[in-house]
Amino acid sequence: MSTQRPTLQAVAERSGVSMKTVSRVVNGERYVAADTAARVLAAAAELGFRPNALAREFRAGARSATIGLVTGDVANPFYSRIARGAEHALREPGYSLLSASSDEDPARERTLVAQLVERRVSGLLIVSADDDHGFIADERRLGTPVVFLDRAPVDVDTDTVVLDNADGMRQAVDHLLGRGHRRIGLVGDLSRLSTHHERVEAFGAAMTAAGVGTWRELVRSESHDLDEASRAVRELLATESPPTAIVTTNNRITTGALRVLAHLVEPPALVGFDDFELADVLGVTVIAHEPDAMGAVGAEELLARIGGDAGPPRHHVLPVRLVARSSSTQRPAR
Repeated sequence: MSTQRPTLQAVAERSGVSMKTVSRVVNGERYVAADTAARVLAAAAELGFRPNALAREFRAGARSATIGLVTGDVANPFYSRIARGAEHALREPGYSLLSASSDEDPARERTLVAQLVERRVSGLLIVSADDDHGFIADERRLGTPVVFLDRAPVDVDTDTVVLDNADGMRQAVDHLLGRGHRRIGLVGDLSRLSTHHERVEAFGAAMTAAGVGTWRELVRSESHDLDEASRAVRELLATESPPTAIVTTNNRITTGALRVLAHLVEPPALVGFDDFELADVLGVTVIAHEPDAMGAVGAEELLARIGGDAGPPRHHVLPVRLVARSSSTQRPAR
């Protein structure tokens, strides 16, 4: 049994017509006799022939019915849920989603964007690891609509869908201050990411407003994976005056922190940004939000742009909420 897909030529030979006639039939063109079209379609069905829609679109100079999604780390459930939300929004309009991971590497992100554009995607959803987006501006000028998710660029004005990072960190700090904590540590992500800057800035503003001017000494950055996060937490706990509470700025960092805190008899209080599976079972207090909604709103913005909407860029800020669990109930030791 042949493992190769049947070709246009095979259909032509089976139906006894030219390849041009087969092409006209499968492309739905007019001026083909009804009995000839029926014979071609029957031969195609017998052979299991499927026309290559992408190649047909390319020949016509059109874009594909595909949206490109570039995220930081495909293994992170946060990005999986963004993809799921986008897929659901794109399904009914007839678009598919092609996802790729940059592994938080700006150079790889640029390569992926170039590859997706070469595939003539109709639009791009990007969770950017870069802080220079001149290459995105070029693609937009050439007609590719782009929506940034989670991390808003500062050097290009385009549609964005982000979380209310400032309100999330304010809720986290206020929650801990309300339980008597003053020495609150923060373990954050890569310092070049806009989400890191926004969350640290909001953390500092809330601490300063509470009269805690020494908050910077308990901030640790560059903790992008589990090992780095665990190392940062151990470093904080080893200081002369360790924090009585810790805030982590994303789900992966929270997991790294838990690896350390799980072995302590009296661990510091913990609040993590992003909810995650088993957080309720483990009793972790989190700043929760809906990544699916982020993907869906981003996809809807792209569909509007693809449909001809030429209005000014729109910036969506999605709400967050504190979900209090047992990890933050303890008060600091007197």
